[in-house]
Amino acid sequence: MRRLVLFLTLWLAPAASAAPLAGGECVILLHGLWRTELSMLAVAWRLEDAGYTVANITYPSLTHPIEELAEMAVGEGLAECHGQSLQRIHFVTHSLGGILLRQYLAEHEIAGLERAVMLGPPNQGSQLAEYLYSLDILQPLQPVPVGQLGTGENSVPLQLGPVEFEVGVIAGNISRRPPLPGFPDEASDGTVSVEETRVAGMVDFIEMGATHTLIMWNTGVLDQVVHFLQNGQFDHRPMAPAPQPRRGPRRY
Repeated sequence: MRRLVLFLTLWLAPAASAAPLAGGECVILLHGLWRTELSMLAVAWRLEDAGYTVANITYPSLTHPIEELAEMAVGEGLAECHGQSLQRIHFVTHSLGGILLRQYLAEHEIAGLERAVMLGPPNQGSQLAEYLYSLDILQPLQPVPVGQLGTGENSVPLQLGPVEFEVGVIAGNISRRPPLPGFPDEASDGTVSVEETRVAGMVDFIEMGATHTLIMWNTGVLDQVVHFLQNGQFDHRPMAPAPQPRRGPRRY
């Protein structure tokens, strides 16, 4: 009888929740062009599991210039964090989101800013964006920021200075696109080349086997995001090979 009571007590008791690993820290997520906050859900879930408070922001990436988008998106994220009295601020960005963060910091200081991870950012401008913007027939259909993301005189990324806080960049190096005009010829994630992601002042850099479209859903990338936010650097240890399935003796 006592065993039954003990069993029921343990079974019915609420499970103890794990202590937060990052109490008081807020991570602002900024998606890329053509996306919404839904594209960053896997990042949000992984960070929440690690104990962070997450502000996953949606902004109208197609209809406003980069300068306006930076004020909207970063400003909203900071308001959400500060509204919860969270003063330690991190960012995780995808593609255009990283340029918005750099643009915002060119005009403002962010109190409590600590670390940021940029996924596939066109920090050196984008060869693909420059090519698309050069096609007159497509210009009426293009999102407003495309003309600012290239490598020419209108390039916002090339007008921004070095980053002056702890930034880690993750570049994807898997391209599933056919060799078409305008797309990167060198190692790339299919949209942004590996070299285009680099930025002066970054404290760490790593290439991962991921595409531009799905880099934020890659479990290895998510592990690296958390590792950088916690340690200020990526985990560069070689990955252990996957275990091989055990096979029984052959039968003839």
